[in-house]
Amino acid sequence: MRRALALCLLALLTVSAGCTSLFGPGEVPDQQLNENATYDDLWEEEAGVYIDVGTDSYRAVYDLGENRTSLDVYGRTGFGLERPLDISGLRYRYQNGTVITPANSSNFTVDQGREELNITVPEPNGSLAFSAPKPGKSFTVPAFIEGVSYEAALPPATDAAVPLLSNVNPSPSATFEEDGRTHIRWDSVSRDVSVRYYLDRDLLIFGSIAGVLTIAGIAGAVYYLRQIRALERRREEVALDVNREE
Repeated sequence: MRRALALCLLALLTVSAGCTSLFGPGEVPDQQLNENATYDDLWEEEAGVYIDVGTDSYRAVYDLGENRTSLDVYGRTGFGLERPLDISGLRYRYQNGTVITPANSSNFTVDQGREELNITVPEPNGSLAFSAPKPGKSFTVPAFIEGVSYEAALPPATDAAVPLLSNVNPSPSATFEEDGRTHIRWDSVSRDVSVRYYLDRDLLIFGSIAGVLTIAGIAGAVYYLRQIRALERRREEVALDVNREE
């Protein structure tokens, strides 16, 4: 009886703790969606999707085009499963330049499902912007809109040029410097954009370590070469002594 009661209690606690995963996650707080954010420096960028990468988050602006009035956004778990993206500072910009928050319009809404957020905007021909967190010196942005150009501006004093320290996937169409920042551009994207980059000082540290290891390797090779030559000389001396005794 006690065992059955304990099992029932455990099941109840499990269901209570996991109700979010069973019935779907809660809605994104309005305060989070409407929090202060500015995208004035990003609205006019030419890329269909522009990603401004910061230290622990990024800002993204999406040109929705002529026929799109909604966008499904999601992130990925460590197992590659889709999950609702943790966005904040949501904004919509009309074609005439007017910028609104969800609090400004009943037609600007966010519905959260088990795997994604569905963002509905008042009308097509506008742009959508939001901020999202990212881990460390990397970020991954799913291709919410396919077949358009993407551009990512890395943080100042960072780069993604050395393969051992970085990775850019898919392969970029172009990489260039602008205003002291590395920009990566893809002319057309049909799958997740993933970038791992490094700080400029990381390259100096890596170069210093590589230099020390190279010097140590050369010194070791010289040492062993000298040892081998010394053994060869001793062998020759022993051979001469044997010949003399004979």
